[in-house]
Amino acid sequence: MTKHIDILASQYPQLGALTPFTGANTTTPYLADIKQKHERKLCQSIEDSIKQCQLRDGMTISFHHAFREGDKIINLVMDIIAKMGIKDLTLASSSLLSCNTPLIEHIKSGVITQIYTSGMRGKLAEAISHGLMKNPVHIHSHGGRVKLIQSGEINIDIAFLAVSTSDEFGNANGVSGTSRCGSLGYAMVDAQYAKKVVLLAENIVAFPNHPASIKQDQADYIVKVDEVGDPTKISVGAARITSNPRELMIAKYAASVIEHSGYFKDGFSIQTGSGASSTAATRFLEDKMVAQNITASFALGGITQSIVDLHEKGLIKTLLDTQSFDNAAGDSLAKNPNHIEISTNVYANPASKAACCDQLDVVILSALEIDLNFNVNVLTGSDGIMRGASGGHCDTAASANLTIIVAPLIRSRIPTVINKVTTIITPGESVDVLVTDHGIAVNPARPEIAERLTAAGLPVMTIDELYQRAINLTGEPTPLEFDDKIVGVIRYRDGSVIDVVRQIKA
Repeated sequence: MTKHIDILASQYPQLGALTPFTGANTTTPYLADIKQKHERKLCQSIEDSIKQCQLRDGMTISFHHAFREGDKIINLVMDIIAKMGIKDLTLASSSLLSCNTPLIEHIKSGVITQIYTSGMRGKLAEAISHGLMKNPVHIHSHGGRVKLIQSGEINIDIAFLAVSTSDEFGNANGVSGTSRCGSLGYAMVDAQYAKKVVLLAENIVAFPNHPASIKQDQADYIVKVDEVGDPTKISVGAARITSNPRELMIAKYAASVIEHSGYFKDGFSIQTGSGASSTAATRFLEDKMVAQNITASFALGGITQSIVDLHEKGLIKTLLDTQSFDNAAGDSLAKNPNHIEISTNVYANPASKAACCDQLDVVILSALEIDLNFNVNVLTGSDGIMRGASGGHCDTAASANLTIIVAPLIRSRIPTVINKVTTIITPGESVDVLVTDHGIAVNPARPEIAERLTAAGLPVMTIDELYQRAINLTGEPTPLEFDDKIVGVIRYRDGSVIDVVRQIKA
């Protein structure tokens, strides 16, 4: 065989270096042993998988947050990495929550030196807001995260992905097994782009595991763990269900805005955010849809029980699910054929060849603050501390035909409508309507919407009037004082910097 290679090299130098055949399994030695052939991806422990992936100082690792406050994997893996003495890592988790407080110690010890995330909450967010990290955190949207990954700015060396079931080859999902999170929309992107993919699976099942959100040609190693997450904690905090009368009033107004907006027609499409009022708005839409014989073509984004109910009643034809916000959504994804799992690339990446959010008619989103120019803040609280997430907020606001923001006029005697938001996440040019418990304001750029809502008898006001009412009730808030140090960089969905978060002055 070497003789043939020599002849080829002399006659066809343009072919370059060729390797002679030396045996059927020279490059695939595991095929010579039946046990090794089937179990070559299985690792005895998380530490073993880390060694196999050759994690080194300075690399980038990623996680997904589909279990939200019930996640059991991020802290566990980071503790093991710290014990192995690996430092100077970039953490690129799709989001971080209150349950990730233990990461503070890994930042202090130098294990984590850079973070990319859509948001953060709890003591971790407080510590970073007060200057814990030397480098500022990058806050991106869900769609913007995919763009940063595709551009190479977020260059994932190893993705550690929690799944409820996987087979021995790495066909995995979040809809079967014990601890189910539903859609793996975030993890699907990491599985596609990471150099190495480690699946942390609660159950190893027979091949082939179906459906496969993550496929066998994407997974490098698989580790069986005792518990990947607590699905009962997915629908807490930002994703909770409300019975608050004020939030229900706002939701009722929001449904009426949709009804009279000009977009409430048979075949319209909708997304509701994770906020309590935006989620509750679907309850009030049902009666209107039935009364007017209207069926929605699809619902998008984070899917909730209320959206599933409308789907199962035939009022929404298709659900496009990038994150399941409760057990009902996860169960529906497993059993309903028109409940479809999509990645965040398909959901909202502005650089995607086609993003589903571009097909949206109506989106309902929440806000911590909104200002006189309709700019929206969903990240920093009235104290300047990071306590929320960019999520898909600016992605869907930019794309939908009608963007509705729902928020109480006042929270704990602090106005929501203010002169200038603390942090811009979504620019005012992407916002059409603000719905509060005291009235509804329409962006002057959409006079036709204001006319329709006024004609319907809804309490339409200018945003300046809402602002003045809030100030009359609470007084002017004392301006926050910040140091010069930047603790967070706000990335718009296209990767540009739309704002920064500065450290609160002590």
